[in-house]
Amino acid sequence: MTHVLPVILCGGSGTRLWPLSRSGFPKQFLVLAGDGTNQSLFQQAIGRIHQIASQTITLGDTLIVTNEEHRFLALDQLRELKDISTVLLLEPIGRNTAPALSLAALQAAGNDEKVTEDPILVITPADQTIQNNETFVKALQDCVAVVESDKSNQTIAILGITPTSPETGYGYIKRSTAQGAHNDFVVEKFVEKPDLTTAKAYLMNGNYLWNSGMFVLRASTWLSALQEFRPDIFAASEAAWISRTTDQAGGKDIEASFVRPDKEAFKAIPSESIDYAVIEKCPGSKYQVKMVELDAGWNDLGAWDAVWQVGQRDKHGNVKTGDAVLSNSKNSLVHSSSRLVSAVGVENLIIVETADAVLVADRKNSQDVKNIVTHLESQKREEKNLHRKVARPWGWYDSVDEGDRFKVKRIQVKPGASLSLQMHHHRAEHWIVVKGTAEITNGDQVITLIENQSTYIPKGQTHRLANPGKEPLEIIEVQSGSYLGEDDIVRFEDQYGRSK
Repeated sequence: MTHVLPVILCGGSGTRLWPLSRSGFPKQFLVLAGDGTNQSLFQQAIGRIHQIASQTITLGDTLIVTNEEHRFLALDQLRELKDISTVLLLEPIGRNTAPALSLAALQAAGNDEKVTEDPILVITPADQTIQNNETFVKALQDCVAVVESDKSNQTIAILGITPTSPETGYGYIKRSTAQGAHNDFVVEKFVEKPDLTTAKAYLMNGNYLWNSGMFVLRASTWLSALQEFRPDIFAASEAAWISRTTDQAGGKDIEASFVRPDKEAFKAIPSESIDYAVIEKCPGSKYQVKMVELDAGWNDLGAWDAVWQVGQRDKHGNVKTGDAVLSNSKNSLVHSSSRLVSAVGVENLIIVETADAVLVADRKNSQDVKNIVTHLESQKREEKNLHRKVARPWGWYDSVDEGDRFKVKRIQVKPGASLSLQMHHHRAEHWIVVKGTAEITNGDQVITLIENQSTYIPKGQTHRLANPGKEPLEIIEVQSGSYLGEDDIVRFEDQYGRSK
């Protein structure tokens, strides 16, 4: 039997899909396109990899490399998937994909006492979409067979995407013409994103494919190649790993654990991609790269135009999501999140509405949405990072209104969950229960409130909100004071590890 560990690279903020994708809720956790199951891209990625299990392939823990700030988003979406044991490797700061894969390889190399052989890692980003899962699974199984057949542990397999156009936004893989026993070709070289003339030549040649960013290799192969080509990344990653901490996550309803590399040591790791650090250096070295071709409707959803391409279009070429009405319009994407959006006489437009921002762009310029995000960042605008409705490990809050010296929030707390024991220096709060049962710590008092009851939390008072019931708790919170920022929180106790 071949033992495989799925690795999901779940970093990144998807800035080209703003305003729907933001650093606080990036695109991999969004439901954008797919198989009709209403699953996020992250959930789809996990489900696809798990389909490669067979009579000859067994799957171990799914290794998910994600940002510390996104751990509860990932955990909540994992709860919706069945019978998947996971380890979440939490990066304190983004350092690109080479350090991310290094964490997974270090975990795989020494964590499973039941498996003595060197495990094979199947690595995929969390933010891609595939239209033909059956073809994808077969190609990935071929990649596993390619790696398994090399007893020297020096082979890396990669999925190359059959190009459908002279795309200038992807890197390319040049393959050999001789096909191997597992539908594989030797990779002769990797090439950077070409200009249009070069991309057209690649398309005509037939031996150039798009680089998917999906790899199959043994954990030891990655660590050995990294030590050879980028010993600085290897040493820094190993140092952060040696000082890691581990704790259980998720409770009784999910089998998962959090692994945290040392924060300061991780910050010292050079930021580099898998391709630049190792893969592109392998052709011509002792580490052979082989490619299996994939023609399965792959898309990395790198911009809104890509979302339009994979969406369900009507007879006029329009893709609509949410409460959208179009008249005399063609080849446009309209995404409504919170209200009616209408368009008349438009063509080739992207229109994306959220509760606090609206994007209008020409489809051909959708890659340039990143410029808007850069502008928002320079102005320190909250809309760059957070939606009006913000996910929290205990539930969510929605800032429905605010003005000078006041803010109104709608808050939902999951059954059995609680906010931290906290206080505020600059604001007081009024809480009104609209649904469920609230257990409220207010100074020295602990009280229970039900629907239509309320309480007042003075400025400087230690307090906590908890849901002791089996149904979601909803309250309306009215804040008043001289400063209402989210950073005016002093946490004394917190079950999610956020107290200082």
